[in-house]
Amino acid sequence: MTRMQAGGPAGRRIDQWLFYTRLVKSRSLAGRMVEAGKVRINKVKVGKAASLVHEGDVITAMINRNLKIIEVVALGERRGPASEAHTLYNDITPKEEPRPKPGKFSAKTPTRPKGAGRPTKKDRRKLDSIKPDADE
Repeated sequence: MTRMQAGGPAGRRIDQWLFYTRLVKSRSLAGRMVEAGKVRINKVKVGKAASLVHEGDVITAMINRNLKIIEVVALGERRGPASEAHTLYNDITPKEEPRPKPGKFSAKTPTRPKGAGRPTKKDRRKLDSIKPDADE
């Protein structure tokens, strides 16, 4: 996967680049992510932290349980401040609508007002009478 660019550096290690961009907290964490198969460079899964990344590459990674698609703009020389780190990449992840949190009521499910406390038996019978059956 090595590719020499005319007159420029050969590239930067993927774990080092992820650390420089502040997408992960530590370089060792970045290395573990790569070896776990959670990182792709140009749609090719990489298994070694020493894999090289170049300007113009597209990196797809699972970071904090979120899929990120990132275009490499620059390789960087150090792990600088966040303002400098954001200049190293373009986030091209498509925006998604927020999903409802698991366990929350849907719009069709009857709800109780917040702060009403625990339902009494009478309240529960009312809710059961208007709530649709689970087997329907």
